[in-house]
Amino acid sequence: MASKNLNHIRLKIKDHSVSEEVFELIQNSEYGFLETTPQPSSDKLAEYYKSEDYISHTDSKRNLFEKVYHIVRTISLKKKLSLINAFASNDKNLLDIGCGTGDFLQIAQKNNWTVSGIEPNEQARRIANRKTNNSIFEIEQLLKFKSNSFDIITLWHVLEHLPNLEDHMAVFKKLLKPKGTLIIAVPNYKSYDAKHYKQFWAAYDVPRHLWHFNKMSISKLMDKQSLEVIKVMPMWFDAFYVSLLSEKYKSGKMNPVKGFWIGLLSNIKALRSKEASSLIYIIKNS
Repeated sequence: MASKNLNHIRLKIKDHSVSEEVFELIQNSEYGFLETTPQPSSDKLAEYYKSEDYISHTDSKRNLFEKVYHIVRTISLKKKLSLINAFASNDKNLLDIGCGTGDFLQIAQKNNWTVSGIEPNEQARRIANRKTNNSIFEIEQLLKFKSNSFDIITLWHVLEHLPNLEDHMAVFKKLLKPKGTLIIAVPNYKSYDAKHYKQFWAAYDVPRHLWHFNKMSISKLMDKQSLEVIKVMPMWFDAFYVSLLSEKYKSGKMNPVKGFWIGLLSNIKALRSKEASSLIYIIKNS
């Protein structure tokens, strides 16, 4: 997406994970999301993912933080399965974009879904293929799937990573069956924890996160493809995970008590505001 229709700089954010470079967040006046700028070129973007701490690309459980992450992920997988089952058709064809190490597709496959996944990271893709009988592909496969192939397409914390945002949305629209369901989970920069931590909010995660969404910007983006947001759901665990990381970025240490408290406070406030740290959008094709 070209950087047109941009307004003022909202924040300057440091890449705490890899490069320690500083990026700016600028609001897009057409959609309302924030854009990371400058955005790395496609040939350099992969360099920003080269970190042992990028947990979605491994199955490691090296420390308490990673062990807790995997416990929470197990609970989340069951909830994700229940969610897609609620929108299942007779065919049960599922595409997961950015599937990581394949745990979600594995549990879906065991529950009679025909699964396909897209994962650009070679290490994660290799792990995922072992779990799913080689159902995971490189991103180039997206353009090789037939139109109207999938009942459900999911992006669990992936949309914010995708360059050429409008082009990708057009592809997802094409691949969905009529009346199919698109499920997107993304961080919400209108949440309490985002406002509390400001430039230290871990879910900004520049420059890996190219776009930073709120509810209005997601709705506008979907409207452009004649897709309709029919339901928005919170991801309660994310407030704790993000707040713990944010404490580390802000103070140099994890500070679990403070991080847990801010995560809890964010969730309590979200009960009224409906602005949770991360949100799941249920979107229907026309």
